[in-house]
Amino acid sequence: MNFNSFGFFIFLLITFTLYYLPFLKRFQLLTVVGASFYFYAYTDPWLLILLLFSIFWNASIVYLIQTPDFRYKKAVLALGVVLNLSVLFFFKYSGLFAKTFLGSSGSSDLHWIFLIPLPIGISFYTFHGISMVVDFYRIGTEIFKEKVPYPKLILQSSLYINFFPQLVAGPIVKAKEFFPQIKMKDFKDIPWIQASKILILGYFLKTVIADNLNDLTFVIDFPYNSHHSTLTLILLIFGYSAQIFADFAGYSLIAIGTAFLFGYRLPTNFNFPYISSNFSEFWRRWHISLSTWLRDYLYIPLGGNRKGNFRTYINLFLVMALGGLWHGAEWRYMVWGIGHGLLLLVERFLDQNLPFKLPENRFFSFIKAGFVFLSVSLLWLLFRLPDFETAVKYLKLLGTNLSLGTDWELCTFLIFFSIPVLFYHFYGWYKEKYPEETMEKVSNIGYAFLLFMIVLNKGPSAAFIYFQF
Repeated sequence: MNFNSFGFFIFLLITFTLYYLPFLKRFQLLTVVGASFYFYAYTDPWLLILLLFSIFWNASIVYLIQTPDFRYKKAVLALGVVLNLSVLFFFKYSGLFAKTFLGSSGSSDLHWIFLIPLPIGISFYTFHGISMVVDFYRIGTEIFKEKVPYPKLILQSSLYINFFPQLVAGPIVKAKEFFPQIKMKDFKDIPWIQASKILILGYFLKTVIADNLNDLTFVIDFPYNSHHSTLTLILLIFGYSAQIFADFAGYSLIAIGTAFLFGYRLPTNFNFPYISSNFSEFWRRWHISLSTWLRDYLYIPLGGNRKGNFRTYINLFLVMALGGLWHGAEWRYMVWGIGHGLLLLVERFLDQNLPFKLPENRFFSFIKAGFVFLSVSLLWLLFRLPDFETAVKYLKLLGTNLSLGTDWELCTFLIFFSIPVLFYHFYGWYKEKYPEETMEKVSNIGYAFLLFMIVLNKGPSAAFIYFQF
């Protein structure tokens, strides 16, 4: 069920009403869990089979880990991680590896591998499963003071893995942050103003910016791109940068705002990433829940930066490459991750070995932020175009299409719908520099304008980009 569909608003209204009805209050957990299952199975009930298996095996492993006299906790933990990764690999990557090593069609006996469907949201809920078993192994006594009965654990695990606002595309929530929030919620505790502002901004970014840009950036694909001038192709790159930010940040904000309505706090997923003045900062601001997940459950267990520079470089490179592949079952995503990994390695090397430091002032910060944004935008081509070769051809067209006429109407609309993303990031920079009281006066007027734009200028409805991952 899509957040920007009429059906979702009806679903949300019914679920919200049942959730807070006084005579149903003691069934809140059952209400939101049942609603989440319905939300996920709305278009394809068969998707529930794998999701239910994920909930039951992760809850069972946590139940064993909680048992005080159980002797094989580490082995069961390893089993839990392997099970989650195996399911993710089978459904998401078996076709990729079969195609790579067996050819595009594979042998007749293995042809079925190419027909395995990709369950929506599997990248996110398998990461939740891993977080669940690892967190309970590490700090289980801090999450629950006593062993939880198995039926109750199943129900709570269902909410954590299957909570509908973040189920399909995050934010990724760590178990140690979510489980302590599972308790009775009161209607009077809803932060209405905060939730409303978050939802308005989320729907503005998605329906007004991302959906309108989606209707323009289709020409970034071959063969449309071959007929456009260099200027248009450059603006298309920046337009897609604005689109993917607005689309994914919009989803995250809608998820966070919706969770507020049910008394749950999800982690911030974006913090004005395009004002970053270096690549490390970019990854502290972009898809924060993924980067912190990779840090806590992969980078640090690999040794992090505790075992010398060479090992740190290897760990960074490996984490970024696997993080790229997590986004999709195509090698271009790994190339995208490797690109970011190399930028992080070069940046770290220069920071440690340059005999001088660049001045810390507004001018150099602006130059560095521009370079980071340009690099990130060029790498987004690997997200938007179907393969690495097509992305390389696109870059070549920047040099060969200089003499073509410019489609000024397309360029005007690309700029028009991208400028709000620029203003939004300028607002973020300004907000970090000046007192919150001043920004509140500006933001109240701004949210009213955003709501006005949602009503009058939303684009043709399109699926969220991260649904495909």
